[in-house]
Amino acid sequence: MSYDYDLLVIGAGSGGLAAAKQAGNYGAKVGIIEEDRVGGTCAVRGCIPKKLLLYASGFSHLYKDAVGYGWEAAKPNFNWPTLAENVDRQISHLSQLQIDALEKAGAELIRGKAAFVDAHTLAVGDRQLSADRILIATGSKPKLPDLPGIEHAISSNKIFTLPAQPKRMAIVGGGYIGVEFAGIFNGLGSEVIQLVRGDNILRGFDEEIRTHLHDAMVDRGITILTDTETKGLEKTADGTRIFLKGENAPESITVDTVVLFATGRNPNIDDLALEKASVETDSGAVVVNEWSQTNQSHIYAVGDAVDRVNLTPVAIEAGRAFVDTVFGNTPRQVNYTNIPTAVFSQPETGTVGLTEAEAKEEIGEENVKVYRSTFGPLFYSLTEFEEKTLMKLVVDGQSDRILGVHMVGKDAAEIIQSVAIAMNMGATKQDFDKTMALHPSTAEEFVTMT
Repeated sequence: MSYDYDLLVIGAGSGGLAAAKQAGNYGAKVGIIEEDRVGGTCAVRGCIPKKLLLYASGFSHLYKDAVGYGWEAAKPNFNWPTLAENVDRQISHLSQLQIDALEKAGAELIRGKAAFVDAHTLAVGDRQLSADRILIATGSKPKLPDLPGIEHAISSNKIFTLPAQPKRMAIVGGGYIGVEFAGIFNGLGSEVIQLVRGDNILRGFDEEIRTHLHDAMVDRGITILTDTETKGLEKTADGTRIFLKGENAPESITVDTVVLFATGRNPNIDDLALEKASVETDSGAVVVNEWSQTNQSHIYAVGDAVDRVNLTPVAIEAGRAFVDTVFGNTPRQVNYTNIPTAVFSQPETGTVGLTEAEAKEEIGEENVKVYRSTFGPLFYSLTEFEEKTLMKLVVDGQSDRILGVHMVGKDAAEIIQSVAIAMNMGATKQDFDKTMALHPSTAEEFVTMT
């Protein structure tokens, strides 16, 4: 049977773009469908603009820290509209680079919203397009709870387009997004109150890491209310009132204009009409096998749409692995072992491998050795601000193999990325010990722990 395309990709985010470009380079006829800015959540509404805001917020600390290094005290004036405009300009530039890359690879960009007509056909506006193979790469969307007054809150999608910087804001949620934006707006000078339903931030991370970061954020001026549930919101003359429930929570708090809900994300598949292609889903996500293949052998899905490991590099790798397998005659699967991750909190958090609790559960408490170091970085020795770095190794006491590496402190992400290479090569504690330290550096602590 003849089709319009060899491959149709739904969604021009990280995974979809990687697949479309690579398939085009293999000579396939490719169409990629996108209703919004090209680039997806990471490039347009997530990782990249958020990291730019992070850089901006860091300057407030540097102005203060510089005094100890001989610089005269300065009184900087921050301008939110200038930052927002510059970030938006950069995102537009990056989006255009992706469009250019698609064109260079011979992939056609199709503007609009896609929905299945049947297993090989998609409707995009008034057009119907058929393809031999289809890749679902639609990403995810913010999840907002069903609460009274939720219309007065915003999601992380809207945070980059605020007309003005909030003076006093609330952030609901203790995961990656909530923790990162709490640090960003605190650094920019906003008063930040973070509301966390659980007993601490960053559920699923190593307990020591969670506690160390929590305390560091509080030391930087962020108010964190744990064991606190949000019951509803109400618009008032003074801003937005948030009604709370919890043993240690006040009955309510009031912020000026911004209540950011960072309470998770759902796969963005609701409007795809997957039932018309008989594609199986489970708990709101597309079900795939180890080859990113759905129950329909010619339909694949990658990235947040499958809700497996929702990280940009994982989506990119899954998209490329799919294309190499199907169009490149090089079958391969994604390696989900020891995936490093970072929380761009302030201070930064990086981790790879098992937490201490996970290691004890997996191999037994008696077989786990833990090495840790807490110290004041050299940078802060001449500043008034004091902040401790925490570095931790979780080791298999029988094989000596490194099972987990965790860090809170400056440059944690850069350091953990390199350590992840060693872990995937099967590095042991002895391998770390035999590695000569690079002095003076923070990273040297990982090879000098006893």
